[in-house]
Amino acid sequence: MQRRPIVAAALALVSVFAVSLATAPANATERQHALGIGLGLTLLKVDANAVTAGVGTGLTYSYGLTDQFNLVAEGGFARVSFSESQDAKAPHNRPTNVSNAGVGVTYVLDVLRWVPYFGVLGAGYVLNGGSMDKAKAVLGGQLALGLDYKIDSSFTVGVAVRQHMLFGAIDTYPSYTTAFVRAEYVWGW
Repeated sequence: MQRRPIVAAALALVSVFAVSLATAPANATERQHALGIGLGLTLLKVDANAVTAGVGTGLTYSYGLTDQFNLVAEGGFARVSFSESQDAKAPHNRPTNVSNAGVGVTYVLDVLRWVPYFGVLGAGYVLNGGSMDKAKAVLGGQLALGLDYKIDSSFTVGVAVRQHMLFGAIDTYPSYTTAFVRAEYVWGW
């Protein structure tokens, strides 16, 4: 008999907590546009042992195909290293810059003001600078993961992580990761 008040109190506490988390819906819609900018950190793994860290920026455009799926176009530039130079002893595969552009689809879990998403993009990359003899262009792909917070119907902030795969040079560049803080302007709702 003594457990009923404890269970009732626990259920009440869980209910209050759940109601406090249930903020207004994000209300993504079809044909909704978003234009964003991001800034953050990058990690490029070269060969099997060298990892270079840098900073990058990117632009994103998305269009709501449905309530759950967005068409996404992204472009970015990263300074992946600040110390590579043309040296006769250095391997000729260490870039200082990576540029990319990609198009794909993301799946949006639009339930609250917090909006997680994941997706896949096809992309092209250009690596240049550093110890490279000339710029190298390769095709690749991205796995996209992010979490946005809708401040209101026109403005979103969030974090975006991309795991890039440079298919044309995966032996030389097995891993390239970007993590950005970003802001988006949204219209068409």
